Amino acid sequence: MNALIQTIDTPDGAFTMLVDERQRVLASGWTADAEAILGRLAVSNRPDAVREGESDAAAAVAAYYGGDLTAIDTVVVAQSGTSLQRAGWDALREIEPGTPLTYSSFAERLGNPRAVRAAASICARNAPALFVPCHRVLRSDGTLGGFAWGLDVKESLLARESTSLF
Repeated sequence: MNALIQTIDTPDGAFTMLVDERQRVLASGWTADAEAILGRLAVSNRPDAVREGESDAAAAVAAYYGGDLTAIDTVVVAQSGTSLQRAGWDALREIEPGTPLTYSSFAERLGNPRAVRAAASICARNAPALFVPCHRVLRSDGTLGGFAWGLDVKESLLARESTSLF
């Protein structure tokens, strides 16, 4: 598999997307470091060759930051994982902007309220950040919890999504 990588500027800093030949986002995040993006993928899922290029997903990121919070919803992603992980990533895409869930309520959505650690693991292993909005899941006490790209970015995203509702 060959892939394209593109970095764009956003209000939260550099944002890099890795996409396959079909323009499906494999991994993304708030960094200009291509190795950090590739590192989000299991070695067996990494592309054979990567070159710089333009991705269709970049327009959705620009639209998201321009105020169209649903622009990221139509971007196709490609993730490999267990059936529970894939179901979890699908469920993350159903969380509406401005309505974050706790890990507990996310586990409930997955059909197992006691699987809080599994819910957290699904978020932690999410490679196409933003497009699969794991930033919309909080600790049970409502605090931010972890985020691969930094709590400052997570806080900014949540603030952007909450203020757009008014």
